[in-house]
Amino acid sequence: MKDNQDPITGTIVETENYIAWKADEPDGETTYHLELNNVTVHFFQEEWEELLQLASLLVKASK
Repeated sequence: MKDNQDPITGTIVETENYIAWKADEPDGETTYHLELNNVTVHFFQEEWEELLQLASLLVKASK
């Protein structure tokens, strides 16, 4: 029998219009996804970490 090659996915956070979720890929890589209405943006781990830094700076700058 062939091993399952589907990623294991899970929701990180969700609002009425947006969702952030991740996928643990069979090759060991974790990818992150932001669904913003009809646009989905995909990130590798390093890109996701940089996005989180940016979001943190945005929150601080808006205070």
